[in-house]
Amino acid sequence: MRKKIVAGNWKMNLSYAEAMSLADALVNAVEENASPDIILASPFIYLHELISRIQGNPNFYMAAQNCSEHQKGAFTGEVSAPMLASIGIEHVLIGHSERRTLYGESDVVLRSKVDRAIESGLIPIFCCGEMLAERNAGSHFQRVADQLNNGLFGISEKQMKECIIAYEPVWAIGTGVTASSEQAQEMHAFIRSEIAKKYSAELADTISILYGGSVNAQNAAELFTCKDVDGGLVGGASLKSAEFISIIRAMESVSTN
Repeated sequence: MRKKIVAGNWKMNLSYAEAMSLADALVNAVEENASPDIILASPFIYLHELISRIQGNPNFYMAAQNCSEHQKGAFTGEVSAPMLASIGIEHVLIGHSERRTLYGESDVVLRSKVDRAIESGLIPIFCCGEMLAERNAGSHFQRVADQLNNGLFGISEKQMKECIIAYEPVWAIGTGVTASSEQAQEMHAFIRSEIAKKYSAELADTISILYGGSVNAQNAAELFTCKDVDGGLVGGASLKSAEFISIIRAMESVSTN
């Protein structure tokens, strides 16, 4: 059975006090051993402290928002996968559209990051998704297939089994526009079929695929009921404790029905 996951990407937001307060509110609101898994992707400087904040609740995990494609060396300002693993981080976002577009990260670079993460025992949350022009041109499936083939596929089946994929249509990130449940399901099913073609149907059925793109308390339940949507990678709504808790509750409700 695939893991159900609600992940919050805080991006470059929150002061130290705000970050700690948000984490405490979430941990206090979620019962231990409830569903789903909850992953918090905070800025680097809060990760170590937040690990201690969530340790009392086994539902929570921490993720870094990025890692270097290099293992170590003279790369001022970078943070390596081994460094993250050394402080107890379990997951790392790789290939978020903001990294691709704002920082020019290519599929080649992202594949190196996947390799470094896996070598260090981190679970990659590999992001993929098309631009609005690509969807309007009907090339959205090919775009996502290319991102998967060039940036993720090629690792072993055993390594792939440990990965999480997040589909984030770029036109829906931070815009308030959400893919319809039909659009989300269609792309998630396509991604699963691509995994089956590259690896096996059995593997494809075990990998959690998250939807990201203006997920909020109002649309979460509808998205989460889709057959191939195993959770969400939540942006702005993850910064508000009440709304993020509502999204978690939506997944709990879907998981128990």
